[in-house]
Amino acid sequence: MPSLDEAIARAGESLVSLQHPDGHWVFELEADATIPAEFILLQHFLGTIEPELHKRIAEYLRRSQGQHGGWPLFHGGDMDLSASVKAYFALKAAGDAADMPHMARARAAILERGGARRCNVFTRIALALFGELPWRAVPVMPVEIMLLPDWSPFHISKISYWSRTVLVPLLVLMAVKPRARNPQRITIRELFVEPPEAVREWIKGPTPSPLARAFTLLDRLLRIAEPYFPADARRRSIDKAVAFVTERLNGEDGLGGIFPAIANAVMMFDCLGYPPDHPDYAIAMAALRKLLVLDGEHSYCQPCLSPVWDTALACHALMETGDGRLEPTIRRGLDWLEGKQVLDVVGDWAATRPGLRPGGWAFQYENRHYPDLDDTAAVGLALDRFARARYRNAIDRAAEWVIGMQCRNGGWGAFDADNTHYYLNHIPFADHGALLDPPTADVSARCLGFLAQLEYPPDHPVVAAAIAYLRREQEPDGSWFGRWGTNYIYGTWSVLCALNAIGFDPASPEMRRAADWLLARQHADGGWGEFGESYWPDAPRGEAPYSTSSQTAWALLALMAAGEVENPAVARGVAYLTRTQDNDGNWDEPWYTAVGFPRVFYLRYHGYRAFFPLWALARYRRLTIGNSRQVPFGI
Repeated sequence: MPSLDEAIARAGESLVSLQHPDGHWVFELEADATIPAEFILLQHFLGTIEPELHKRIAEYLRRSQGQHGGWPLFHGGDMDLSASVKAYFALKAAGDAADMPHMARARAAILERGGARRCNVFTRIALALFGELPWRAVPVMPVEIMLLPDWSPFHISKISYWSRTVLVPLLVLMAVKPRARNPQRITIRELFVEPPEAVREWIKGPTPSPLARAFTLLDRLLRIAEPYFPADARRRSIDKAVAFVTERLNGEDGLGGIFPAIANAVMMFDCLGYPPDHPDYAIAMAALRKLLVLDGEHSYCQPCLSPVWDTALACHALMETGDGRLEPTIRRGLDWLEGKQVLDVVGDWAATRPGLRPGGWAFQYENRHYPDLDDTAAVGLALDRFARARYRNAIDRAAEWVIGMQCRNGGWGAFDADNTHYYLNHIPFADHGALLDPPTADVSARCLGFLAQLEYPPDHPVVAAAIAYLRREQEPDGSWFGRWGTNYIYGTWSVLCALNAIGFDPASPEMRRAADWLLARQHADGGWGEFGESYWPDAPRGEAPYSTSSQTAWALLALMAAGEVENPAVARGVAYLTRTQDNDGNWDEPWYTAVGFPRVFYLRYHGYRAFFPLWALARYRRLTIGNSRQVPFGI
């Protein structure tokens, strides 16, 4: 086993070697089978099939098939029906015969769970585009929504950024109802227990509430009325949707910087008759191809790119080492980040915060309409720690934007303020449970940590409201929910860092209960792990049959923030990380330790195993050899 110094040195060298010449880092970002499957299906929709690329993506899909016969949402997880239907459809489109063993296993697993009829709304829309389902299987979402006034209960500003960018081009598709070209006439009728045409009841609310039943009735009424909507209103609605998309095309980084929105934009342009060489169509297609990972014999498509997040976290980890020789490397990364600050575009967030100056960072290379609070706080923390005077203007603008985006309840959402129109979670279209962007403990903690590091006092109104929010959000067992990382380990790390930064005593009830919760969940090998199933109600929290490097690092960073540096459990966790490091200075982590949408869409950040273990090991060394055992930073 390497010594602590050797482990830190090897991890640091490995991370530095991955920096791009212009100063940034970007790692692969992997989701489940749905994104690569949708890439294949998109090409069949357009009739632009690349057989060799399909072979490579098909190999990726075969490798990710679970022992249960279907495809999970995360490594080692249970089968997800919708992901499995899409993966099966894509493999068949790529040339896999239905009688091949892996296809037969998948088909049996899908049929055992009720067949393709039981898929979620987004999968049913995809199947309707291919004629596999009648359009009455899809909830009504008239494109005339685009004409509703701001005060309307259904205005698009009332849903999350990701829902907004996905939905607007999708509204056009649902209005035009194009049919996939599907030149090979691929069908998956064998995945239905009963013929889709024979099914009478397709639409039901995502919850058993009276409100959901009322929205289901409204869906029936809209279905009757929609054919009689004025043609002029439909034309104006489509024009407004197209204008929304084209304003936010975002160059080769794409609409919203996320695959589903970009793919829907491509299909929207196609169904409206745009030729492939039209500038808008062509740039949207280029954005899709930018998401491809072409690696050896298999390839896949990423859901988005994460350079700002990766670069900020890499800089934090390298700063923690205290190695002065790394200062030029860190400075190049931070200078690159400074240039990515959004200062001149007033994004969709201004719908609830008019008059606020922009000053945030987006997650992707470019996504200027949609900066987010988590990246902004993480970048601001790094700039301030490295050279407050050098980056003063960027830090001040970031703080101004963060403060202005605080929600009424004292917390922060990811992209919007007060995006809490919870009644929308009951509409039939919202069965994915991720239509909104309410405040969360992890993002709120990052913002509080940023303001604390900037020396905002605990009695400042913004800070006091944030502290009160986080106190209310603490779970009865002492943990905090992690919206963007899996799960309670991530949330608890985030909040403990913020509470420490704002001056909470480690003996305070909030910090004591959280630390005890973490200590009780350490594995016999010294590590920590948490399964993606912890997002389901009543599932165990902070538990998994394995340990991961990134979740172990979060637990260690959390415990150190809570004043537990000298606890033997921390030493055991450090030993776990040094023992499991490979000879190249990396850690093997096939598990998904992040989430896009809980219970729906999970993420594997390939960079998490590179910078979080380094960060935790370096912080442990800093605190054990220094004069103080207290973490002096906001993250």
